[in-house]
Amino acid sequence: MDSLLDLSDRLYLDVADLAHSTPHWFQWLAEVWTEAGLLLFGVLFLAGWWRSRDGSSRMMALALLAPLATAFGYVVSEALKSLVDEERPCRAVLGAPAALVECPPYGDWSFPSNHSAIAGAAAVALALSWRGMVWLTVPMALLMAFSRVFVGVHYPHDVTVGLLLGALVAFLVMRAAERPVRSLVETARSSRNTAVVWCAGRGVAAHASARTSTRTDRPDRARHGAH
Repeated sequence: MDSLLDLSDRLYLDVADLAHSTPHWFQWLAEVWTEAGLLLFGVLFLAGWWRSRDGSSRMMALALLAPLATAFGYVVSEALKSLVDEERPCRAVLGAPAALVECPPYGDWSFPSNHSAIAGAAAVALALSWRGMVWLTVPMALLMAFSRVFVGVHYPHDVTVGLLLGALVAFLVMRAAERPVRSLVETARSSRNTAVVWCAGRGVAAHASARTSTRTDRPDRARHGAH
């Protein structure tokens, strides 16, 4: 165990030296990405919900579960962080270059990385709810995890465990809650409340019916025009 932590220390120093050798504009991008990446995941959650309004009940259920599963990933990570009093590397590693961002205060422990847990959970949740999205969300999560080491506020093992923990929690939540949430979506779509139906969407059948109706109206309009 000590050898793994020593390896993590050395990797942290290597990344910190790399960070200080990069141009200022690249350092600025890393600082921005470490927070802005979370906002981008939020935008993808909204986009996933919107596109699922015309999809199946399962599709909508997974889209609704994605941010919830990510929140669970954060909660589990935060609970573990409260049990492991690991000091931040920006204070604990002797001889390390200064962090690119302000070192979090004492008591804001390092292990695991909450940012990485959120990123890992969001990447898996979005990949499960939006086919093909894995090719975007996984690189995003990996870049976010790396950026936390790059700016100097986490060890490599912090972000590695955070990624895996968040991904595992999100996967379990998505699988466990899919069926009950799908039933709720089906109930919402049959509701008489307009706002509820708007949020849940009308689903595939209603969307297909609307498209069929539009297509059958067009020849009628053409015939009327010919007369």
